[in-house]
Amino acid sequence: MKKSLIGQIVSTKMQKTVVVKVERKFRHPFYKKVIKRHKKYKAHNEKFDLREGDWVKIVETRPISKEKHFIVEGKISDDKSDISKSEQKNKIEKIKS
Repeated sequence: MKKSLIGQIVSTKMQKTVVVKVERKFRHPFYKKVIKRHKKYKAHNEKFDLREGDWVKIVETRPISKEKHFIVEGKISDDKSDISKSEQKNKIEKIKS
């Protein structure tokens, strides 16, 4: 089964590559506090239609280069769209499940 992640584009400065920041939340095993952690993934993007701040879905694939193991499957939403932040989070949660 291929891993699929949802994240926000941080950088589009490379050719055919975008950097996607994926954030996860988990409860600390001892302190029971919810902690946020993030990781950045480089993903292959043939089209140049994405901008920084866009939410995208990336899917694991064969290694394309030394650090690139994901491809952009699709754009979920724009960060600067008319949709409020809470509606965007709801939309992302629906796609995740």
